[in-house]
Amino acid sequence: MPALSFSIQHRDPTSSARVGTLTTAHGPFDTPAFMAVGTRGSLKGVTPAQARDCGCQCILGNTYHLLLRPGPETVRALGGLQRFSGWGGPMLTDSGGYQVFSLSDLRVFETGDADGVTFKSHIDGQLIRLSPEESIRTQHLLGADIVMAFDDCPPANCDAARLRESLDRTHRWAQRCKEAHERFTQDPSLLLPSSPPDGPLSAFRIQNSEFAPQALFGIVQGGTDLDARAHSARTLAALDLPGYALGGLAVGEGHERMVATIEHTAPLLPENKPRYLMGVGYAKDILEAVKRGVDMFDCVLPTRNGRNGLAFTYQGTRRLKNARYALDNGPLEEGCDCYCCRNFSRGYLRHLFNVEEMLGPTLVSIHNLRFFQRWMADIRAAIREERLQSLVAPKNEIVEE
Repeated sequence: MPALSFSIQHRDPTSSARVGTLTTAHGPFDTPAFMAVGTRGSLKGVTPAQARDCGCQCILGNTYHLLLRPGPETVRALGGLQRFSGWGGPMLTDSGGYQVFSLSDLRVFETGDADGVTFKSHIDGQLIRLSPEESIRTQHLLGADIVMAFDDCPPANCDAARLRESLDRTHRWAQRCKEAHERFTQDPSLLLPSSPPDGPLSAFRIQNSEFAPQALFGIVQGGTDLDARAHSARTLAALDLPGYALGGLAVGEGHERMVATIEHTAPLLPENKPRYLMGVGYAKDILEAVKRGVDMFDCVLPTRNGRNGLAFTYQGTRRLKNARYALDNGPLEEGCDCYCCRNFSRGYLRHLFNVEEMLGPTLVSIHNLRFFQRWMADIRAAIREERLQSLVAPKNEIVEE
């Protein structure tokens, strides 16, 4: 079977928005889609069954963090990321390229370095080398349905020289990722060293039948420079990959510049392939990107905010630690059908956070995951019913009552 297929069922007549289905070896998911982030192979504080009940259809894993612990060979020996995590459904792994940006104080990154990046592990300081080939090798061992090319994400408002360096490196690495992906797909035995390490993995061998097909996505960079974005989009489109992502946004450039960049870049990517906006999670940003033809989104916001007592609702964000909720017997959000809202009051949730019970972060994370899946379902319905232009995004401001 092919690694990935993408079908478009309906298009919005007033914008570039579309409703579709993306089918992987581990099942399909609806687009536009919001994918929850399970950095280390789990959604923090939420079980796979709870995530499914919230409507999640595809989740992410983080290559850099899983490379450090427990290691991709261990994940493969335990059945691959879907079995290892208990999720079983569609999964995507990032490439580790974002850590080139986010862990800049822990990296060794020399101008003109064509091989990759050396990191100091944030855990123990050990030097970790990531190259395009190693990123793809790691992702193949992890076994996600969608794997991402290793890229160089520049900081917002970087100078022209740094932007050119980022583009050149991203495009070289994308070609090398494609070549490595093809080699590993044809011969999975190349994924393991010729001399296996001592210990429990010493007898580990890879059989071709153990691997489901994987789809490689390229990542367009270029900051908010529209010419650079156009150049990157055209260069990567020439590689004829199954899908494409817009990276390097939501890194401080602001909403208006982000939307302008998406509007300029998305139409330059193949129209019949999925488009993925990386790391963007606020409802308003998602809606504007969908109107410009984006199909996939991910962000850590649902669980990160949930752990801190911040709940997304259609009326705005609730800060559940506030004293105003102490005697509030109402559900977290009226009209929400999640497990949290059906069973618990705002007053109870505030109590859980005040006494530092782990149930509080879990319940609010469940609600937040459901909030984003409800929002995506509303967007898909509005596209099908051709009323997207009248759809209003939920507020993000703190609710003041």
